[in-house]
Amino acid sequence: MNVQNYLRYWADRYEEDLVQDILPFWLTYGLDHRHGGIYTCLDRNGELMDSTKSVWFQGRAGYIFANAYNTVAPRAEWLEASKLCIDFIEQHCFNPDGRMYFEVMADGTPLRLRRYVFSETFAIIAMAEYSIASGDKSYAEKALDLFLKVQDWLATPGALPAKYEPHVKGRSHSIVMILLNVAARLRRAIQAPELDKQISDSIHELKTYFMKPEFCALLESVGEHGEFVDTINGRLINPGHCIETAWFLMDEVKHRGGDEELLEMALTILDWSWQWGWDDEFGGIINFRDCKGFPAQDYSQDMKFWWPQTEAIIATLYAYQLSGDTKYLDMHQRISDWTYAHFPDAECGEWYGYLHRDGSVAQPAKGNIFKGPFHIPRMMLKGRELCLEMLEACAED
Repeated sequence: MNVQNYLRYWADRYEEDLVQDILPFWLTYGLDHRHGGIYTCLDRNGELMDSTKSVWFQGRAGYIFANAYNTVAPRAEWLEASKLCIDFIEQHCFNPDGRMYFEVMADGTPLRLRRYVFSETFAIIAMAEYSIASGDKSYAEKALDLFLKVQDWLATPGALPAKYEPHVKGRSHSIVMILLNVAARLRRAIQAPELDKQISDSIHELKTYFMKPEFCALLESVGEHGEFVDTINGRLINPGHCIETAWFLMDEVKHRGGDEELLEMALTILDWSWQWGWDDEFGGIINFRDCKGFPAQDYSQDMKFWWPQTEAIIATLYAYQLSGDTKYLDMHQRISDWTYAHFPDAECGEWYGYLHRDGSVAQPAKGNIFKGPFHIPRMMLKGRELCLEMLEACAED
């Protein structure tokens, strides 16, 4: 393999697909110029199936459009789309207690509030990225204020509804990993000691509580002190989440200018998770595994969703960049070849989201409450960035 040609191909492919396919699809069919914000429940051809708005995606889309503006080209339509989503968040998505809804109607009428704080975390990264794009520091300040509220809610017993009965104590991987990334994204827009502390705390928790060498796995749920819980939920491995965590850690390695111990941790998580997730028979990353080899409980356990594939594409590029080990470039080629052979919709644009294990399309819609303009464009933005950085390094050598 000619590495420079390979990296150039993917840098160009990511930018072309992002600029000519993915972002135009959502700009054309998703943006709501009447009420503000973005719709994501779109059929294969972009037809609106449900006007319910995902609050997650107001933040996710707001972030993506601003990040494209910041890293690819300062296109006014991207900045305007980001602000359309952020304005909708500020006008309609907070309840009187300062929490954010999970779903709202087209005009912003509240529909549902969940116990999670993921709506808040995505609003934070949107405001942070928009602050950089617009030069308006007030958005970074609002993002930091919301971040500190999230930390306070999570640390205060009873502030958020409990998932289980009070006597059940445990830890969840998902909030630890998302706070790691949110703090890192926010740190690019504003400096605060709480951000570096959150990153260090997340790294400590991941290593101390969730990494289980006896299973060569990073688990989704553990006991309060990191105890292995021998139940279906306690044995759950989510390869996509774990691979995403690996590249979040590698992003921090790069920010620090290198950290061998942290890089080893990240590569270990990636290697473990690839072994659990890669489907040797059909290819692609499957959804769920059980660390003891029992059948996973979730009905979609062996399906191939869009987002684990995109996380693997980013993580393998990061791993090659930071380690120089060509096995990660080989892994990148394997996951890229499989993903691009199955997910893009050449006829109607954008990507399918839900495939059966063999790669056949399970349902053709381009979006819903959980799928929209985030994982796919983020992969293209980050993949382009990493490829260009490595090409620049090759040129300097």
